[in-house]
Amino acid sequence: MSDLETRLRRLEDIEEIKQLKAKYCRFCDEGYDPDGIAGLFTEDGVWDGGRTFGVAEGREAIRKHFKGAGDRISIARHQVMNPIIEVDNDSATGHWLLFQPCTDAASGQALWLAATYNDRYDKVGDRWLISHLSIEVAFFSPFEKGWAEQRFLDGREP
Repeated sequence: MSDLETRLRRLEDIEEIKQLKAKYCRFCDEGYDPDGIAGLFTEDGVWDGGRTFGVAEGREAIRKHFKGAGDRISIARHQVMNPIIEVDNDSATGHWLLFQPCTDAASGQALWLAATYNDRYDKVGDRWLISHLSIEVAFFSPFEKGWAEQRFLDGREP
């Protein structure tokens, strides 16, 4: 492969990974579609929300983890930004910042979430999939108090 072809392939891979992350966010923001989210992961993929959100290992566990999530979070707007994506042949890493206003369905409470995603991706066939997604929570706060007054919801500390 020529240098130009290699560079073009790298740019195409980065764009495909950006689209993969955008699809993940869309599935979350449209009611946490468990099938849609799980379908973006490798068969043995890991979704790691730590102590704040839990861990699911394997595509079926990820599907189960998100089943009913839309009933618990009535509004979510994932805003991911500042991607740093490093591609190495058929594997890649991604570092993203997340800012997410959301609403707890049971209480109607408005919340702020800020975190960092550290992801790993694998190319399976001709498609990029998430092999490991981890979330480092910076704050998960009530809207009315904000992160300066209450950095984490009770029991949701990382």
